[in-house]
Amino acid sequence: MSNHAGSGHSPLPRPAGITPLVEMRDISIAFGGVKAVDDVSLNLFPGEVVGLLGHNGAGKSTLIKILSGAYRADSGQILLDGKPVHLASSREARRHKIETIYQNLALADNLDAAANLFLGRELVRWDGLLDDAAMESATRKVMNRLNPNFTRFHEPVSALSGGQRQSVAIARAVHFNARILIMDEPTAALGVQETRMVAELIQQLKREGLGIFLISHDMHDVFDLADRLSVMKNGQLVGTVRTEDVTQDDVLGMIILGKHPPVADAGWL
Repeated sequence: MSNHAGSGHSPLPRPAGITPLVEMRDISIAFGGVKAVDDVSLNLFPGEVVGLLGHNGAGKSTLIKILSGAYRADSGQILLDGKPVHLASSREARRHKIETIYQNLALADNLDAAANLFLGRELVRWDGLLDDAAMESATRKVMNRLNPNFTRFHEPVSALSGGQRQSVAIARAVHFNARILIMDEPTAALGVQETRMVAELIQQLKREGLGIFLISHDMHDVFDLADRLSVMKNGQLVGTVRTEDVTQDDVLGMIILGKHPPVADAGWL
């Protein structure tokens, strides 16, 4: 593992007076004797985007699945607002206001925006029937906040564009008061205009104080959106740097060679 500030068995440094939304300390997990994540420490602050980069198999998706409750780490600790938590399931992670938007968005194509927003968490009237009016009203409210141009409330999401589908997935997380958002390749297969729309959504969520882990292979996206960049290779953390301190070539060197550039490690912002 690269020798850098923030590795090892001490918590990452932090700015005075600000508690991270998330601290992942010394996280490790192995599958069949192979360490998929090896002693990795990351943190995330309110109103911040941290880009998580690395080749396929670097361990970034596995690390994030631990935070989302899909996997349980073999060792290490997760703290939310400075307090240790045990995220034994995705339901438990959601209870702690951690929402994940996977690349496939996990939307039901045959249902409209409101039905997708409340999928599995439907509102029910006094007589036991679904309260479609209340769900549509709530959906219109959150969509107006995130994407005022969205008008296709009564069409199945299969008829929506990629950017509109992302809006629905993000709205679902935001409506249920997510504080920590994990976004897996949010602009994959989107055109320039739709990519810009998703970027604007992310900026809006930052302004509202959410913390976002952004997993992406698109270097331009990451440099445009992320405050810090954490690079993984072979299950280990190469380092965390402030985006403004590095070039894209520096980050490519971290991804390909596992080499930390000659800048201070930024396990904090």
